[in-house]
Amino acid sequence: MKIVCDTNVLVSGILFQGHPRRILLLAARGSLTNVTSPALLREAEDVLGRPKFGLYPNQVANILALFRDTFELVHPDRAVTVISDDPADNRVLEAAGAAAADMIVSGDHHLLALKEWQGIRVLSPADFAEEMENR
Repeated sequence: MKIVCDTNVLVSGILFQGHPRRILLLAARGSLTNVTSPALLREAEDVLGRPKFGLYPNQVANILALFRDTFELVHPDRAVTVISDDPADNRVLEAAGAAAADMIVSGDHHLLALKEWQGIRVLSPADFAEEMENR
């Protein structure tokens, strides 16, 4: 199964416990494939580098290296403009489309409101984790 996690899920999974952490562990164990793109990695770098998280630049670099080493990297060749209220959310859709992902996992209300995009379901981390546990 291929999934694209929004930046909020990746950051929460790295820094905190809970459903996002379980999702990253499933990917690390090879139970699913987490897909990302250069744009999503840049966003993750920006978010992780914010002072409120208290990470040193080398820690951010190590986290990004982990993502690059364990995630499948896609290079979307099609721009999407589905979400006008938060255009950055469109990068998640672009990556999911380029990867032919099965699901998008996000805590973002703009993405969750879609419920599905081009046959790709959009689930919250909690809903995704529950679905994985029931398999």
